[in-house]
Amino acid sequence: QVQLVESGGGLVQAGGSLRLSCAASGRTFSRYTVGWFRQAPGKEREFVSATIGWSGGRTIYADSVKGRFTISRDNIKNTVNLQMNSLKPEDTGVYYCASTPAALEDTTVSFAHEYSYWGQGTRVTVSS
Repeated sequence: QVQLVESGGGLVQAGGSLRLSCAASGRTFSRYTVGWFRQAPGKEREFVSATIGWSGGRTIYADSVKGRFTISRDNIKNTVNLQMNSLKPEDTGVYYCASTPAALEDTTVSFAHEYSYWGQGTRVTVSS
C-alpha cells in the first residue's frame, strides 16, 4: 500500500511559479509511474504530467503545460515534484498526485483509472 500526500499549492498571480510535491510513504515508489492530474471547478479531472516507472526517467506532459511545467523525482526523499512556471488562470484547480507500479504506455498514462493510489490533492489558484 502506498500513501501519497501533496503539498505546495497556494495562490499565485499569473506568470508566477509554484512547486508541488508528492511524498510517498508505505513503499518506495522510485520505479512506480507517478502522475499529476488536476480538476478545475465544474470540470472533469485532467492529466497534467507523469514520470514513467521502469523507463529511466521518461516524462510525459499534457500539451497545455508543455514548456511550462517540469516533473522530477527525488528518490532519496521518495517524492515527485512538479515545477510550474508561467502560470495562467486556467491552471487553477486541485492538483492530485497518483501512482501505480505499472510502467504505463504513452497511450494510457493519461487515464486516471490506470492509477492505483491517489493523494488528497492540493489547491492551486492563479489570479489574473
